[in-house]
Amino acid sequence: MLARLTAALLLFASSAVHALDITGAGSSAAQPLYAKLADASVKHGAAKLNYQPVGSAAGIRQIKQGSVDFGASDVALGAQELNQDQLVCFPTAISGVVPVVNLAGVKSGELQLSGELLADIYARKIKMWNDPRLLAVNPRVALPASAIVVLARSDGSGTTYNFSDYLSRVSPAWKRDYGRNFSIAWAGQIVAAKGSGGMVAALKQTPGAIGYVDFSYVVRDKLAYARVRNADGQFVAPSALGFAAALDNSAWQSRGAYEEMLTDKPGAATWPITMGTFVIVPKVAARPDAMIATLKFFTWGFLYGDTIIGGMNFVRLPDRVQARIFSEFATIRDARGQSLNWSLSELINSPP
Repeated sequence: MLARLTAALLLFASSAVHALDITGAGSSAAQPLYAKLADASVKHGAAKLNYQPVGSAAGIRQIKQGSVDFGASDVALGAQELNQDQLVCFPTAISGVVPVVNLAGVKSGELQLSGELLADIYARKIKMWNDPRLLAVNPRVALPASAIVVLARSDGSGTTYNFSDYLSRVSPAWKRDYGRNFSIAWAGQIVAAKGSGGMVAALKQTPGAIGYVDFSYVVRDKLAYARVRNADGQFVAPSALGFAAALDNSAWQSRGAYEEMLTDKPGAATWPITMGTFVIVPKVAARPDAMIATLKFFTWGFLYGDTIIGGMNFVRLPDRVQARIFSEFATIRDARGQSLNWSLSELINSPP
């Protein structure tokens, strides 16, 4: 009898622990940041995080299906979609998409590209590295007389969405022929890469290649990046300062309007392909305990994760945006329409 009771108590305890685990899926760009935040926050009582970097489109699909506690996307959902599917969407940090190359003899930051040149490379209108248009903006770079190998994401990617949004803003031809989306019908032959990790691996293995990836992977994997001409006509290198400059010239900073795209913002220091990364949760929590654990995890990051966010080459959210997020959290209810049993003060009053 005692043995059966002990076994039952152990089973209950195990179930309780696993009930507090949270699951997420989506953006591969955000995966390194969420993994780092999870490692730090779990030491202070946060739930264990099981996150799958399957791409933004898949993350959105999975949260709508209810198969995860949160979806992650590098694109905010619109008001109509949020209302229709009874979802709440909020940003977690700011980063940027970076063109990266594998060119022998060309150092990181030496190659310069305008948005129009990037669009024509990806539209396969520019096919050689020594194309006269590339040589004109890179007179001191020894560009090879070799073909450009174009790498592109094969999965539904928020990085692709932001990249193609930028190309649509700077190139009317790109906007007409391709537009912006999580997946693009790429022109000609491409090397398909799944996820940010797949993009990094394909770039390293492919001489003469150009691809695009989140800045945190550029730093972590020591990839050669291109400087890009911004809206003020300056060729700039990707950096947290450049992402912050885009943020400062946006409605995120002035009004807390985080639905706005951050691509092609003005400012001499602005990185032109800046983006936010977002989390999506249901407005009605089927699993209130898991929802509370999810909200506590991200709130811990907002309150105590600035050093981690900066160290991962992301930019923290403006205070105005964080205040709006906390008000959005208050709208989430359980299946009976009751407020969730937690408060922001719990984490404020119990710092790590």
